Amino acid sequence: MKSQKNIFVNRELSWLEFNERVLAEADDPSVPLIERIRFLGIFSNNLDEFFRVRYATVKRIAVSSNSGKRIFKDRTAKELLNEITLKSKTLQDKSFKVLDSIIELLENENIFFIDENSVESNHKTFISEYFFEYISPSIDVIILNSKKKFPKFKDNLSFLIVRMELENNEIQNAIIRIPKTLNRFVQLPCKKFKNQIIIIDDIIRLHLKDIFKIFNPVKIEANMVKTSRDAELDFDDDISKSFLEKIAQSVKERSTADPVRFVYDQNINKDTLNFLTKKMGVNTETDSVIASRKYHNRRDYMAFPDIKTNLIYKSFSPLNIPDFSHSDNTFEKLKNRDFLIHTPYNKFSYIISLLMKSSIDPKVKSISITIYRLSKLSKIASALINAARNGKNVKVQIELQARFDESANIKYAKEMQSNGVKLIYGSPNLKVHSKICLIERLENGIIKKYGFISTGNFNESTAKIYTDLTLFTSNDKILDEVSDVFRFFTANYKKYNFKNLFVSPINTESRLKKLIKNEITNAKKGNSAWIKVKINNLTSHSIIKSLYEASRNGVKIQMIIRGICCLVPGIKNMSENIEVISIVDRFLEHTRFMIFNNNNNNKVFISSADWMTRNLDNRVEVTCPIFQDDLKDEINQIFEIYWKDNVKSTLVNSNNKSSKTKSNKKHRSQIMMYDYYLNKIEKK
Repeated sequence: MKSQKNIFVNRELSWLEFNERVLAEADDPSVPLIERIRFLGIFSNNLDEFFRVRYATVKRIAVSSNSGKRIFKDRTAKELLNEITLKSKTLQDKSFKVLDSIIELLENENIFFIDENSVESNHKTFISEYFFEYISPSIDVIILNSKKKFPKFKDNLSFLIVRMELENNEIQNAIIRIPKTLNRFVQLPCKKFKNQIIIIDDIIRLHLKDIFKIFNPVKIEANMVKTSRDAELDFDDDISKSFLEKIAQSVKERSTADPVRFVYDQNINKDTLNFLTKKMGVNTETDSVIASRKYHNRRDYMAFPDIKTNLIYKSFSPLNIPDFSHSDNTFEKLKNRDFLIHTPYNKFSYIISLLMKSSIDPKVKSISITIYRLSKLSKIASALINAARNGKNVKVQIELQARFDESANIKYAKEMQSNGVKLIYGSPNLKVHSKICLIERLENGIIKKYGFISTGNFNESTAKIYTDLTLFTSNDKILDEVSDVFRFFTANYKKYNFKNLFVSPINTESRLKKLIKNEITNAKKGNSAWIKVKINNLTSHSIIKSLYEASRNGVKIQMIIRGICCLVPGIKNMSENIEVISIVDRFLEHTRFMIFNNNNNNKVFISSADWMTRNLDNRVEVTCPIFQDDLKDEINQIFEIYWKDNVKSTLVNSNNKSSKTKSNKKHRSQIMMYDYYLNKIEKK
């Protein structure tokens, strides 16, 4: 076998490769133009989160006494930080070239970006009124001087650093916080089909002398700066505080945590830059310091307005599931068979409908559900509150540590608690990432269980753009064990025997390895042996080693991995039987499922878990078997549709370089998937 450093790809560098694939969508001429600029926003948002989480983790190691070489195998933590910074700069430079080309193409469509220096006279009144009515009341202006303590730049927010030259040659600096609540893009009144857009930063620049009129500056300029801070939550040991209070305090402190990345306008005055980096405590050895252009809060492009409908993706209507109508008696339907929904191709409203029906059904006695991320105006939360008001025993395991959604979850937790919902909190060291719901209904004096298990969050907003699978079932073999998962939340010291479900951190890794081992055994016997997997990330070295062993023994392995892949496919005598592709398209590929040949008696599973150490050891995850033959066939067909993709798929090869798979006939999986479900309805 090759040396350790050649058989595993570094996870941080693999993630940057994934984000480069996202950037490739912004550079793809076949993608509608406005969607391309939105992909650029997604790329930038991804990079922000990467620095706040992954880069911050490596930095923590770098500044500790641990060199990190044991963790990162062939490099120290500081060396890895340098690699990340260099790669990030390369990607950033590429992204600006992509942005320039998009802006040029938008101009061909009569859509123009203007700045404070190119405002037409007929728009000045509109812009001035917009500033004084909407922007001026919202901005925070902080005057910096030697007497005041330097303010902390909050995490992931952009600022304008203002430099004023006064009449007495005095230099005065100030900070303007750009309001997050306002839309970044302002559309100016259209003139002869000419669409002009100005970013609010430039409206502020245009009114600098109005803002700082009291100083009567001789010269004034403003440059954007942005910091990304360590997003890890730190908990105190105060036993008098509730878990909810500790999370809330930690989230508050995160906004002013140690900086890990500092991005600044390359045209900023050098004295101002030195002043800032010194006052902010930016460490040029361990922090990523990046010179950028005038605008670098480019995640805002995710919300670029729908100026022209021909420049965005065509809308489509999510489909019903044959024989599973909203008007049906859902409980009676589920007694006879299981159903599978695949969002966004199928309607997410099936989940909301079942919860709403349960909230008013006199026979329903209890509802238990896990919540990881909710939408801002959640119908899921409303249904659960309604159920509690109607006297149901509603138990909600809400994950207060869902990264960057902690504040929203805290808000919902308090609201649900005040309306009679019983909240279950997980352990600070064990996130609950499973997506499960259990409904107990009294029928003829006996409690009958119903429920659903999903690969994604119960979130109606993300369900429009994330692909996920949800199983609706009344199968006691599944739901009795789901009931045990809820018991595990409050009594995780007890032993539980999960025969059908894989539940992290109890048995997921061991069960996966057992299934892989079974394929190896079948291959050695000369039987059919293969594995098909679709997940978001693969980083577990332990699982990768098992896959390498399977490959060496002749097991054919096909993997669709959207993001991080630490496995190296195609290496002779080690992974030559493993193929890996990644798909990045209009919808975020979020489904997690796996199919094991099992000597032609397929075993099929859907899961909330990626094959990462954190999902196997440090989270509560649920992997659920699919028992019904037609649903097993459906998941097999779904995999084949994905695997044939040669438009939006990328082949991850042995050097971890990516190239589009090639074929004469175009096969775009997400379009084919919708057609697949449409065809199922037409056949009925």
